[in-house]
Amino acid sequence: MADKPRILTDEMIAEIKAFFPRYPSKQAVTLPALHIVNEKLRYVPLRAVVEIAHLLELHPSQVQDTLTFYGYFKQDAPAGRCRLWVCRSISCALRGGDELLDHLSHSLGVKPGETTADGRITLEYAECLGACEHAPCVLANEKLIPSVSHHEADELVQTVK
Repeated sequence: MADKPRILTDEMIAEIKAFFPRYPSKQAVTLPALHIVNEKLRYVPLRAVVEIAHLLELHPSQVQDTLTFYGYFKQDAPAGRCRLWVCRSISCALRGGDELLDHLSHSLGVKPGETTADGRITLEYAECLGACEHAPCVLANEKLIPSVSHHEADELVQTVK
C-alpha cells in the first residue's frame, strides 16, 4: 500500500478502530467503516474499499459485497453536499412521490442518481423512508421532510443552494 497515497486518514482509521471493542469481530465493523469513509469523502472509492479490507483483515471483495448491497453508498464520484432522497414507496407514490421526483429532476436538471453541475445536490430515490403517514416525503441528508409539495420542494432546493 506504500506505493499509492492513502485514502483513509489517520482520523478515519482511529474512528474505525474505536468500533473494534464494540463488535464481536472485525468483519462486523464493515458497515460502520463504510459510513465513516462515506461521511468524510461523500463516497467510498475502490481504493478505500481495499484499505478498509486491509484494516479489518478481510478480502476486498467482502467489503465490496457489503458496499454494493446498500444503495446508500456511491462509489464512482462524491455525492453532492446535500443528498435529496425522494421516497417511492406505495404510500408516497399514491400521494405524488413519483411526480415530486420528476419535478425535482426537471428543476435541478439531473436524473435520479446524478449530481448537479455545481456539486451541491445529488437527487436520488429511496424505496421507503419509513414515514408513510407523511407521504410524500423527502430525506435531505439526515433530515426527514414530511408531506412535501412541489412548492416546498422548490423552497428546499433554494435553501440548499
